[in-house]
Amino acid sequence: MKRRTFVKKSFAWSAALSTLPGIIQAIDESKKTLQLPRRKLGQTGEMLSIIGFGGILVRDETPENAANLVASAVNSGVNYFDVAPSYGNAEERLGPALAPYRQQCFLACKTQQRDRAGAEKELHESLTRLQTDHFDLYQLHALSKVEDVEQAFGPDGAMEVFLKAKQAGKVRFLGFSAHSEAAALLAMEKFDFDTILFPINFVCWHQGNFGPKVVAQAQSKKMGILALKALAFTRVPQAEEKPYKKLWYKPIEVAETAQLALRFTLMQGTTAAIPPGDAKFWGTALEIARNYTELATSETEQLKKISTGVAPIFKV
Repeated sequence: MKRRTFVKKSFAWSAALSTLPGIIQAIDESKKTLQLPRRKLGQTGEMLSIIGFGGILVRDETPENAANLVASAVNSGVNYFDVAPSYGNAEERLGPALAPYRQQCFLACKTQQRDRAGAEKELHESLTRLQTDHFDLYQLHALSKVEDVEQAFGPDGAMEVFLKAKQAGKVRFLGFSAHSEAAALLAMEKFDFDTILFPINFVCWHQGNFGPKVVAQAQSKKMGILALKALAFTRVPQAEEKPYKKLWYKPIEVAETAQLALRFTLMQGTTAAIPPGDAKFWGTALEIARNYTELATSETEQLKKISTGVAPIFKV
């Protein structure tokens, strides 16, 4: 698809996607032409859609809207779903909505509990809420400092639950998400995780030097790399209100920049990216992913220029 055509379509999305029914209709109509590409997830043997469905999308939605969003995603070729207890009522909404498609989807869940008792309790609660007997991927969630890693791997730590759950068949693969380079590197040093879920974002990469070292280490270990925050732009100043209630940062709202940014993320050895948890940007990400091509050198340079002077949401 030519860039001009894409930009026009993306602005049409912005108008059409102002309500949830419009989003679902647009996705269902668009899926007729192109399905999502899939990529290998590290050494797991799994093939995931290059765009994943973040559970925040269904947080605070009605059960009917949640069911429609999930059905549209599956019909569009999405087979990777990710959720966590910290996403409000997302598990309660996603469980029933995903139930008809559970066997054909890769379901990932996470826990922020670092101790054994807390992690075990949360694992079983998540399994119940999501109406499943196992998770395809279970992750230590939001490792933000090295102390989080040390606690999870210490005596009576969460990793004891992870290993036990895998042996029992309650989880198939083990991973982690992190918002800290130091924590991510330490976690990979301590254990051969199957996957990492990490912010891979062009502003953070170029202006915060945040990402290159972690991605290189994950690639050297042949891990599956899953990406967060591909369509984030910068932080919301303290004096300003958040522009979108489900996002704590300012997302990219310029269509041309969004397609360059997501393509950048998908070029970094990434299996799949999870778009922002707002349905407007979900539709945009699907459109970009269906027409994915690698960035040309000129486009890479264009992104670097766009990032100049922008405060990254994460930095080393």
